[in-house]
Amino acid sequence: MNMNWSRLLFTVIFLVSIAFFARNLYRLFAMLCLGRWENRFDRLKDRMVSMLLFAFGQLRVLRSSYGFNHLLIFWGFMVLLLLNFEFLMAGLFPHFSLAFLGHYPYALLLVMTELMSVLVLFAVAAATIRRLFFRPDYIEASLDAFLILGLIAVLMVAYFGYHAGEIHLGTTVWAAWMPVSRLASALYASLSPQAAEGVTGTFWWIHALVLLAFLNYLPYSKHLHILTAIPSCFFRSFSVPKTVPPLEFEKGNHFGVSKINQFSWKDLLHFMACTECGRCQAACPAERTGKSLNPRLLVHEGKRNLFINSQAMWNGRRIDSLPPPVDEKAMKVSLIGEGHESIAEEDLWACTTCGACMVECPVFIEHVPKIIEMRRHLVMEQARFPEELLRFFENTEQRFNPWGIAPSDRAKWAQGLDVPFLEAGRPVEYLFFVGCSGSFDSRTRHIVTSMTRILNAAGVSWAILGNEEKCCGDSLRRLGNEYVFHQLAMDNLQLFEKYGVTRILTHCPHCYTTLKNDYAQFGANYSVIHHTQFIDQLVREGKIQLRKRVNGRTVVHDSCYLGRYNGIYEPPRNVLRAVSEGIPPLEMPRHEAKSFCCGAGGGRMWLEERAGKRIYLERTEEALTTRPSTIAVSCPYCMTMFEDGVKEIKAQDTVQVRDIAEIVAEAIEA
Repeated sequence: MNMNWSRLLFTVIFLVSIAFFARNLYRLFAMLCLGRWENRFDRLKDRMVSMLLFAFGQLRVLRSSYGFNHLLIFWGFMVLLLLNFEFLMAGLFPHFSLAFLGHYPYALLLVMTELMSVLVLFAVAAATIRRLFFRPDYIEASLDAFLILGLIAVLMVAYFGYHAGEIHLGTTVWAAWMPVSRLASALYASLSPQAAEGVTGTFWWIHALVLLAFLNYLPYSKHLHILTAIPSCFFRSFSVPKTVPPLEFEKGNHFGVSKINQFSWKDLLHFMACTECGRCQAACPAERTGKSLNPRLLVHEGKRNLFINSQAMWNGRRIDSLPPPVDEKAMKVSLIGEGHESIAEEDLWACTTCGACMVECPVFIEHVPKIIEMRRHLVMEQARFPEELLRFFENTEQRFNPWGIAPSDRAKWAQGLDVPFLEAGRPVEYLFFVGCSGSFDSRTRHIVTSMTRILNAAGVSWAILGNEEKCCGDSLRRLGNEYVFHQLAMDNLQLFEKYGVTRILTHCPHCYTTLKNDYAQFGANYSVIHHTQFIDQLVREGKIQLRKRVNGRTVVHDSCYLGRYNGIYEPPRNVLRAVSEGIPPLEMPRHEAKSFCCGAGGGRMWLEERAGKRIYLERTEEALTTRPSTIAVSCPYCMTMFEDGVKEIKAQDTVQVRDIAEIVAEAIEA
C-alpha cells in the first residue's frame, strides 16, 4: 500500500477510535453523575499519597502471593505508555519521536521498554497458566480474562516484531539500546528486503490495530478497572468505614437504597472499579461457608444494574448535559431482586458486616455500607426482612433490649456486688456501659462481674446507668432499622448529658464502635475505651497486681468490630502475655486483620444460619487446630458463638472459652 494512503487510513482509524474512546469515557462519567453527591475531595495531600501507594505501588495487591505478577503487568503498561504514545503519534506524523527528551533519557526509556515488555510476556504466560491449571476457587473462569491476556501478549510480540524488522532493515539508529529486538532481528535474516519490509509493516499494523482495539474494549470488559482503579484509590475512605450515613426522617425522603441512582457517585465508581480479583470472596465468612452471598458477584451485579439502567433512565435522551436527565420510571431492572443484574435479598441478610471484604479489596470498595443501605430500604420502606427479626425489632423498640426482658431487670446482675450507680451531681471518671448482653445474658454476666472486681481492685472511679441504660442500637443499625436506632441513640445521649458523662468504658466491641463512631454523627464527643485497652493500661501502670499465672495453651480470637473496625489488636495480646509471665498467646492461621468472623455481627446474632456450614463452627475448628486449653475472646457475641461451637464439636471438657476480663479477674484474686 502506498505510504500516503497507509498513513491516511491509519489517521482515519485513529481519529474514529479516539472519538469512540472519548465518548465512552464521557458515558462513564455521566453514569457517575447519576449518583448523589458525597464529598471525597478533602485531605487532597493524603489522597495523593494513598493513590501513589495503593494504585501505583499496588501495596494491597502485593499482600497476596500472586500480587507481584500483577505488579509487573501494571508497571509494564506504565513504562510502555510513553512508547505507545510515540508509536501512535509517529503513525500520524512520521518524524515524531521522543528523542527530544535527550539522547540518554530516550535511550534509557528504550532499554526499560524492552525489558518490561519481556517481563510482561512472562507475567501474561504465568497468569494464563495459573488460570488454566492452578485457578483458585475465588477466581472466575472467564473468556474475557483470556481475551485481555491474549491482546496484551499480541501487543508485546508485535512490538518486538516491528522493531526487530526496523533493526534488520537499518531504519533505526537506536538498535544499540534495544537488546531484545536486536536479538529478534536475526529471525529476519532469511527474508529478502521486500519480504522483511512487508513483515515489519504487518507487525506495525497488528500493533496499531490491537492497541486501539484494546483501548476501546476496556470500557466494556471486566478490565474496566484499568481506567477506574486509580481514582477509586484516590477517593478511598482512610479506614474501614465504621458507620453509615444517618437518615433524615422527613416526609418524602427515601430510606435506604432501592434504585442504583440512590447510591452516591463514589459508590457507583466502586461498581466500575472492581477488579474481580476474588480477594473479597476468599475472605468472606458467608461465602466461605456456603451461603449465597458473594461480595465479588454482589459488586458485579451492581455494575450490570448500573449499565443497564443508566441507558434506560436516559431513555434515549442526549447526555451532553451533566448531570444527565433521568427517568426513573424507565428503569428496566430492579436493584434488589433475582437475576444477574440484581442483588438477591438473601445475599443482603447473609452478611455479617465483618469488614473482611473491605480490608482485602485492592481498590477500597466499600461493600458493607452498600449492603446496609439496601437493608434499610427493605426494613423501613418494604417491611421485608427475615421472620426472626420481627420479635427482635419489637423487643428492642418496646423494652430496649433484644430479649424483651423488663427494663427494670437490667441492673439485677449487680445485686450483692459493690457496683456504684450514676447520680446527678456526683460525677465519676468512667461510665461502665454494660450493654444488653452484660445485663441479660447469663454467660456474659460473668464478664461484667469480672470487670466489676477489676475496676474496684484498681480503685477506678466508675458507675453504671442501671435500669436507665438502653440498648446502644448496634444490631438495629446494621440490620437497617435506622428509625429505632435513632430513637435509642437519642435517649442514651440525653442520659449521658444528664449525668455529665465524658468517658465510657465498654466490654462489648459492638457497643464500643457504636458509641464511639455512630453516636459521633449526632454530636457526641466522648472518650470511649474497650475493656481490653483499659485492662492493658491498668496492668502497665501497676494499678492491678497479677498474682496467678495462666496455665495451659491460650489462643486469642480477634473480634471483627474490635480489630478490623477499630484497629485494636495488641491490648488483648499484651494482657494475655502479662498473665502468663511473658508467653505470647497462640495465634490462629487467620488472625488480626485477616481474622475470620465468628458469625454473629451485622445482626446475625439474632438470625438462624440455615444455609451451608455454620460460620462459628468453621472458626471454632480453626481455633482447635492450635490445640488450646483456652480460647480467649473480647466480645460477648464471640463468646456465645465459640461456646456453641465447642459444645457442637464436643470439646467442652478439654477447651474453655473465656473473656480477657475473666482471665484477669482470676489472676488478681489468687
